Amino acid sequence: MLDASPKPIPPLVQVRGLKMYFPIYTGLLRRHTGDVKAVDGVSFDIMPGETLGLVGESGCGKSTVGRALLRLYEITGGNVVINGTDIATLGPEALRKARPQMQMVFQDPQASLNPRMTLADIIGEPLDEHTDWNSDRKLARVYELMDAVGLNRRFANRFPHEFSGGQRQRIGIARALALNPRFIVCDEPIAALDVSIQAQVVNLLEDLQDKLGLTYLFISHDLSMVRHIADRVAVMYLGRIAELSPRDALYARPLHPYAEALLSAVPEPDPTLARARQRIILQGDVPSPANPPKGCNFCTRCPKAFDLCRRVKPELAEVEPGRFVACHLFSDTAAAGSTGASEAKERNQQGVTQ
Repeated sequence: MLDASPKPIPPLVQVRGLKMYFPIYTGLLRRHTGDVKAVDGVSFDIMPGETLGLVGESGCGKSTVGRALLRLYEITGGNVVINGTDIATLGPEALRKARPQMQMVFQDPQASLNPRMTLADIIGEPLDEHTDWNSDRKLARVYELMDAVGLNRRFANRFPHEFSGGQRQRIGIARALALNPRFIVCDEPIAALDVSIQAQVVNLLEDLQDKLGLTYLFISHDLSMVRHIADRVAVMYLGRIAELSPRDALYARPLHPYAEALLSAVPEPDPTLARARQRIILQGDVPSPANPPKGCNFCTRCPKAFDLCRRVKPELAEVEPGRFVACHLFSDTAAAGSTGASEAKERNQQGVTQ
C-alpha cells in the first residue's frame, strides 16, 4: 500500500556551523596574530515563505551573518544551502548564476544607491547583468516593479538625491525584486528611516511576501518591529545564537538569560505594565570577539552563571518543541555535579535572578 502522507517541506535556507573570522595583522611584516570571530558556529533553518528575525546588540554579528549567507564575504567555515545549493562551495561563475535566487535590502538606502544612476537604471541593473532583454522589455519590468513598491512611474528618470529616505528604500526593495528571488536578506532595512515611515516599509515587505511567496531573514535592533513581522526569532550574542524560538513564545517567556535581559528593555506603552515589568540591567562590557570567553560567551555578564558556564561552551539544543537554547541551565546532563549548577537551575526555574 502506498503511503499517502505528504512529504515534509524542506527548509529553503539551511545554515550549519557558519563561521566568519576576520584576521588580525600587526607590525610592518603584517604578522597574523589572531582573528576577530564575528560569527562563530551559527546554525539555523528558514522555511519557504517564513520570516526569521535576527536580533542582538550592536557588534554581535547580525549583519555579518546576512552578508555571509549571500557570499558577500568569503566565509571561514560552515555550510549555507539555499534552495538545495551549497552557496559556500560555489565557484565564481556558478555563484553568479545563483545570485538571482538571493538578494539583499541594505540598511542605508542613501549609501546603497549609485548617485549617478537614475531610478530606472538602478532597478534595471540586475536585468542588464542576468538577462538579455531588450530595452522595451526591461523598461516594462522596471515600471512593474515601481508599481509593486508604490513609486510613481513619472519618477523613473530622477536620481536618488531627489527622493526621501523611505522612497530610496523602496527603490532598493524594487531592485532586490528585479530577478524574482526566493530569499531576501533585509539588513536593518528600517534603521535609517523616520519612525513614521518604518511601518510603511515593513507593511510593504509583508505585502510583497504574501503576493510573491518570499522568504526573509529580517535583521534588526527594533524588537517591537521584529515582533510584528517575524515568525521565529533568533537572538545573537557575540557571534553565536543564544536562543531560537517562535515569536510569540519568545516574547511571552524568553528562556536564555540574555534574551530575557534584551526583551526587558523593549519599551512598554502601557504605564501599568511598564511599572510591573522587571528591568534587567546587565553588568560589565561585551567581551571582544577577538578574545571571547573560554566557556559560554555570555558568562561574564550573566547573573545566573555557575562554574561550568566559564569552562564549557553550551551547544544550541532543543529544550521545548521548536525552542532552541544554548545555555547550561537547560542541560540535564552537562551541568550534573558542577558547583552551583543545581542551585542555579532551581533558581532559573523559579524565575529568581541571582
